[in-house]
Amino acid sequence: MSQSGKASIKRGKPSYFMSILGVTLVLFLLGIIGWLVINANKLGDYFKENVEVRAYLRGDLNPKDSVALMNYISAKPYVKSIQYVSKEEGKKIYMQEESEDWSKVLDENPLPNAIYFRIKNQYVNLDTLTSIKADLEAQTYVSDVKYPEALVGKLNKNIRVVSIWLLVLVVIISIVVIFLIDNTIRLAMFSNRFLIKTMQMVGATRWFIAKPLNVRAIINGAISGLIASALLYLVILIAEGSVDWLKTIHDSGLLLLLFFILIVLGIVITLFSTHRSVVKYLKMRLDDLY
Repeated sequence: MSQSGKASIKRGKPSYFMSILGVTLVLFLLGIIGWLVINANKLGDYFKENVEVRAYLRGDLNPKDSVALMNYISAKPYVKSIQYVSKEEGKKIYMQEESEDWSKVLDENPLPNAIYFRIKNQYVNLDTLTSIKADLEAQTYVSDVKYPEALVGKLNKNIRVVSIWLLVLVVIISIVVIFLIDNTIRLAMFSNRFLIKTMQMVGATRWFIAKPLNVRAIINGAISGLIASALLYLVILIAEGSVDWLKTIHDSGLLLLLFFILIVLGIVITLFSTHRSVVKYLKMRLDDLY
């Protein structure tokens, strides 16, 4: 009986490697999807915070009034960054954006002095920008306010559509991941069914039988989560090394949270599937195990 038990344990060991490998691959897939979701949200915020509002000033405005207006705008809660742009600087920016030089046509620079500022992502919507424009145009020192209205409308619409599709994808992938991990663990436990039944037949309690298998499941789930997180981090490093803008939206806090979720998910699903399989085989008759 002792030799038979040892033989059963040895036959069960390879299944641990396969279960760890299977769970790792599935968690890695889920991690990739999670990383894409994080990048999509961060990229949306990045584009929003690059929306620029330009407040053009009156031509007769003196430096003291310009400073007062700068202070007024910078004190607003929606301002992320702000800069004063002189006529000469405005001409350089215009030439970079439009690739045109009017020096041969116009003797004087027609652009006014201006204040350029970027707003925080939560304020980037048409209603808020319309309100900001109305407030600034009511100021005595401001002649006109411009912002990319069409771009903001399309940006918010596209971000909303992408977010919905990503949410649907995450839900589907999560369900698939749970089923795949559950099936992987059930297949791994199948090779241990006779060992479980043998221990029950010699008088071992359910807790005594399940405890070492549950502990092993926790360890395997943690190992799978750690390996999946390490592989995902390696992929992220390679991707950020190849695509520069990915470094701009890198968020270490969210990535650490993603790694933690992968580890916890690996432990919880592996433990649940293992314990359920143990209980299942304990309830089965010996003849049904064949």
